[in-house]
Amino acid sequence: MISILYEILNTIRRNKMRTFLTGFAVAWGIFMLIVLLGSGNGLKNGFSSNFGDRLMNVVQVSSWRTNIPYAGFQSGRRVNLDNRDVKLTSAEYGNYINFVIGNINLGSKNISNGAEYLSSSMSGVNPKRIIIDGAKITQGNGRFINDLDIRENRKVIVISQRAKEILFKNESAIGKTVNVSGIIYTVVGVYYIENRQDVTTSYIPISTAQIIYNRGINLSNFAFTLNENIYDKETNDEFMSSYRKRIAQVHQVSPEDDNAIWYWNRFEGYLEMANVSKFINIAVWIIGIFTLLSGIVGVSNIMLITVRERTREFGIRKSIGASPLSILKLVIAESIFVTTIFGYIGLVCGVGITEFASQFFQPEQAGRNSFNAFLNPTVDINVAVQATLLLIIAGTVAGFFPALKAVRIKTIEALNNK
Repeated sequence: MISILYEILNTIRRNKMRTFLTGFAVAWGIFMLIVLLGSGNGLKNGFSSNFGDRLMNVVQVSSWRTNIPYAGFQSGRRVNLDNRDVKLTSAEYGNYINFVIGNINLGSKNISNGAEYLSSSMSGVNPKRIIIDGAKITQGNGRFINDLDIRENRKVIVISQRAKEILFKNESAIGKTVNVSGIIYTVVGVYYIENRQDVTTSYIPISTAQIIYNRGINLSNFAFTLNENIYDKETNDEFMSSYRKRIAQVHQVSPEDDNAIWYWNRFEGYLEMANVSKFINIAVWIIGIFTLLSGIVGVSNIMLITVRERTREFGIRKSIGASPLSILKLVIAESIFVTTIFGYIGLVCGVGITEFASQFFQPEQAGRNSFNAFLNPTVDINVAVQATLLLIIAGTVAGFFPALKAVRIKTIEALNNK
């Protein structure tokens, strides 16, 4: 092994410029592959970050007025969702969903604490709303709405971190009261949503909202989460088609009337994003491999030239008993050596560039309207392992045909070669 390495280094020493130019092509190919893969990850991470910690498998159902006359009713009829829709969804579609919750949008309310006040949107919610919205409550900041709040119609409220800073400054808000447009609520929790620091929405129990604000059993909207039985586009489309028809039947509206009852399927957006990411990843690998292929062709050509220059040497080796396999190993080893060394230089430079670039693409903290199109353009260890295997395979392929030519050299012809 040491003798083979010595011969390889000796050959490289005699052809420094040629080896450098050939190796540079390989290094550039793997460098571009890593940078392209990092860029693809940056796009994927950027779009993923815009969803934050919110669930991707959520469907939200809302309603307004009919646009299409149906079942003897004229268009323009107001459609109201209510608690019965939640019960129906849970009872008839339990095999496809994890949970379903109602929501009441109460609009903008003035919330005050002494002289401090702000205008905040307020919603009546169920306990699991915190999961859907991706909200978090850290230790020491209380809790979210719970089932007991719902059963006892408690006048409790969960406010955002931003609202707490305005109303209570540096003081703790837990256990204190706020005035919400003339109604007193006790603060039981302070939440935050990552990357949305200006959120001021407040939450109260849905039962309390229905009673105090005279909503009866009506809901502004409701949402449910899909389970693993619908984790592909075809099944998801079939489920949504069936579900739309059932809800439309209950409210006597046309299933095609998207204005009467409309659906925001977050999972469809997630599937589209996943497909785009898959396409980008495939495209990047194809472009990167073809870029690397140009370097491999260069290595193969150089090895052919090397074999031609060393024809007499290989003839002498054969005449003193060298086996064809030893010559084959020597040529392939030289090819792998050049490809791997320069490839690793390109790999390290590519990883370094993506790590450096990641410092400039941090998550936006501008608030709820911030949008990250590009974030953390780095590659993980799996990509580095794959690139390493690719380099070894590339070196083997680049050296195989020149090595085969070296093996086929006839001893007499090689010794007569000047």
